[in-house]
Amino acid sequence: MDAAQPTPAPAHPAATPATPARRLLVPFGTLGAVASAFAYVGLVDPNHPGHYPVCPLYRFTGVYCPGCGGLRSAHDFITGHFAAAVHSNALAVAGYLLFAAGWVLWAVRSARGLPVRFTPSDRQWWLIGSVVLIFSVVRNLPFGSVLAP
Repeated sequence: MDAAQPTPAPAHPAATPATPARRLLVPFGTLGAVASAFAYVGLVDPNHPGHYPVCPLYRFTGVYCPGCGGLRSAHDFITGHFAAAVHSNALAVAGYLLFAAGWVLWAVRSARGLPVRFTPSDRQWWLIGSVVLIFSVVRNLPFGSVLAP
């Protein structure tokens, strides 16, 4: 007796094309998480002691790390005090603006169904690291006190 063998299911079922709304889930989810963090820092003022921990590098050495003043900068930025935000941490403000530009690019390309890839070269990583290092050193020197929080 010939028993008919069942046909195996295809390994990868045909994928339905994603709609623009579905492609925007991850960019908008990321934006929601970042906006939530900024909202919290906007509501809970880091200028009042006891809400956030002190930077351990600053606490034990008195040296400002590249992130020192970042929470105060975020609070000032979200409350519209842009000059104070730059004074607290200019590098963080540059990061906020780069994130915003990158997010817009990500959202537009995602909505159009285009890939989004950011693969920095070794040279670009060295440039980023150099900027962070120079910012860190200069803000701890007497002539760079304008960059200190």
